[in-house]
Amino acid sequence: MPWGNSLPQVMVAPNGARRTKDDHPNLPITIPELVSDAIACHRAGADAIHVHVRNNKGQHTLDIGLYREVMEELKTAVPDMLVQLTTESAGMYSPSEQRSILPKLGAQSVSVAIREFLADGEWESAGRAYHQAFETGKDIQHILYTMKDVDLLARMVAKGIVPSARLQILLVMGTYGGTPARFEDLEPLLSNVDKEIPNTQLAVCAFGRLETRILSATFKHGHNIRVGFENNLYHDDGRIAKGNASRVTEVLHFISSRRVDSHQT
Repeated sequence: MPWGNSLPQVMVAPNGARRTKDDHPNLPITIPELVSDAIACHRAGADAIHVHVRNNKGQHTLDIGLYREVMEELKTAVPDMLVQLTTESAGMYSPSEQRSILPKLGAQSVSVAIREFLADGEWESAGRAYHQAFETGKDIQHILYTMKDVDLLARMVAKGIVPSARLQILLVMGTYGGTPARFEDLEPLLSNVDKEIPNTQLAVCAFGRLETRILSATFKHGHNIRVGFENNLYHDDGRIAKGNASRVTEVLHFISSRRVDSHQT
């Protein structure tokens, strides 16, 4: 499928900023592990990967050198897989640091949590960072956790701080280590986003064990999905997944078999 102005249908988020090998032995931490995971997930049906890199202590980092390294490795190993780099702070980077990093990222696709980017209230600075990235051809996926985030992005678009063209959103359901996503919240959230920010390219990810069913329903609503160990380690039947590729496989199986309902098994 063409990249550029279109979101991939199935993005895998294999590790995130916080989980470790203690959470799952097959969580990819090093660049070789990320590359191996990307190959397996691409074979399973994922057409993009959301990348977090770690330093030599296994900690989250936005190190440009490591990003360049992983981009080169992934370009060689999975040339047809879109690579998205994160700007997530994970409590380690200030809004100004995140904004300064954004134009330096070599990837076509980057993700930005607007609540982090605007945590210091510097709307003008955020606007400059967004427009600079946009002008260099970057696609920015705006990470929204709550309806307050949706309202904030709508205001940013209305004020011209965020370019309205090629507008991409990832709607996050549930929270890490906290509230799991609920199936019954999906349709109201999708309807609200469509009302507040129409004509956007929308994707959904979901924390917790209802990930499979929520993402399957999302796909059938015509939206894209993000799946993987960053959000959930378990299959729909409660078994812990062997790896990210098996999570991709299960979600795509649910989509193809139309096994979507609102009841947890």
